[in-house]
Amino acid sequence: MKLISVNVGTPQEHEWNGKTVRTSIFKHPVSERVAVRDNNLQGDRQSDLSVHGGPTKAVYAYPSEHYAFWRNEYPELDFSWGMFGENLTTEGLLETETCVGDRIRIGSTLLVATEPRIPCFKLAMRLGRPDIVKRFLSSQRSGIYFAIEREGELGVGDLLEKLSEDPHRVRIRDIVSAYTTDTSNLDLLRSALAVPALPEKWRVKFAKRIQELESRSA
Repeated sequence: MKLISVNVGTPQEHEWNGKTVRTSIFKHPVSERVAVRDNNLQGDRQSDLSVHGGPTKAVYAYPSEHYAFWRNEYPELDFSWGMFGENLTTEGLLETETCVGDRIRIGSTLLVATEPRIPCFKLAMRLGRPDIVKRFLSSQRSGIYFAIEREGELGVGDLLEKLSEDPHRVRIRDIVSAYTTDTSNLDLLRSALAVPALPEKWRVKFAKRIQELESRSA
């Protein structure tokens, strides 16, 4: 596994559907090594901390392997690295293999996988395609959010080393499924709640869902 591109961006204002939107989804690749600290990358800043960034969504990684799929879906678009607003474009780090709580070392930085990305309208604005939000979610090509366990630095070409695996083995893809297509799977929901690294918002959502399912079967 390795790091293909490091992408950063700061808040900008863009027009979308007749409104001015402040967003940091427009990222650009950088060639120098970048410090990772304070729940962010050097040169990068989120616009709305109520839904982006923070301790459990400090760094967003997106697999380079998914770009071929999206180029086929939208051949008219120019998909350059960072197109999905990711900080890290990776190779070999997939949602089907990475689990919540897995610890990944990149350069001198240590990251912990926490959750998938659930897209908002800003992805549609970035690509200029209103249909991308629904298609992104249904594709289950979510990318992976990370918390920062140890601050450090990283750069293009760094290897990604999995230092440890969470024993519950709840994949990032499983969280997407529990949110979209497998919402009645009690075993999956309970397994997700057993993972210490699962963020609180998911805990609340899944606990409520379990309660609803259990009340129906009572």
